[in-house]
Formats: sequence, structure tokens, C-alpha cells
Amino acid sequence: MSVDEFEDWMWAEAMRRQERADRLQRQFFRRVETHPRKQWEPPADIFETADVIYVVVALPGVSDRSLTDLEVAGDTLYVAGDRRVPTPAGDALLHRLEIPHGHFERRVILPWPRLAIKSHELVDGCLHLTLVKR
Repeated sequence: MSVDEFEDWMWAEAMRRQERADRLQRQFFRRVETHPRKQWEPPADIFETADVIYVVVALPGVSDRSLTDLEVAGDTLYVAGDRRVPTPAGDALLHRLEIPHGHFERRVILPWPRLAIKSHELVDGCLHLTLVKR
């Protein structure tokens, strides 16, 4: 393989990887158009032990006071709130805006009925919920 062929291959591989990263980012933070106010839907992970369900919802840049709703009704967990665009210095120019902002909502249907929220905590950009099985 010549140097030119190798450089072409490396460039093509870099472009393929960038396209894959962009595609994964779009899947991770899906923009939602179904509700006029809901702008994005955060991803969630769910874990189970014998007594509790742990739910982790990715909410980068969201403070506890920005959560407007957090409840379990029947078998559905509902999390809603707002994430504002961070504004660094007043004269900063925006070059890229990839982290979603605006109003978010997430409904997660859980396969366990009758759960209650035992605790919640925002840590490192994630909402950690502990749901108790009744």
C-alpha cells in the first residue's frame, strides 16, 4: 500500500468513525416533536434487585430545582423539567450546540406495578432514583 493510499484509507476511516459518533449522539439524545412543549427525551437505565428498582436518567446540566415533575403512577415513571442553555461570558460566540436543552419529559413503563420513590439524587449529570417494590 502506498503512502497516498494509506492516507486516503486513514481519512476515510476517520470520516466513518465521525459519522458513527454523530449517529450515536443523535440516538442518545432524541429530539421529540410529539408534544408542543417537550423538546427532548433523556435516556434511562434500569436495574433491579430483590427489593428495589434503580433508575438512572441522564440529565446533563440539570439541577434539582429544574426538575418540575418526578412521580410514579401505576407502572409508569414520569420525569420532567427544563435544561437551560448555559451562557458563559456575555461575549462568547456559539460554535456548536449538541447537548439538548429546553423542556424534557421521559415516561418509562416499568414491568413492576406499585412502586414508590424512596429517594432521588442528581449526581454527575444523572438523576439516580431508588424505587421500592410494595
